[in-house]
Amino acid sequence: MEVTIIFKIAAVGILVSILSQVLKHSGRDEQAFMVSLAGLLIALFWIVPYIYELFQSIQKLFVI
Repeated sequence: MEVTIIFKIAAVGILVSILSQVLKHSGRDEQAFMVSLAGLLIALFWIVPYIYELFQSIQKLFVI
């Protein structure tokens, strides 16, 4: 697993939290929720291949 993925997820988290707070304070709660949801989906799309690889290696381990 690469270390850069952790930095990417942290950067998206910081960006999403800042945008969400700005939108909430301006009275746009729905858009703040959508920004949070989009950030979560981006992070999940980055993590899913690593989870798939983990399950494949566990499956190979128990097939032996």
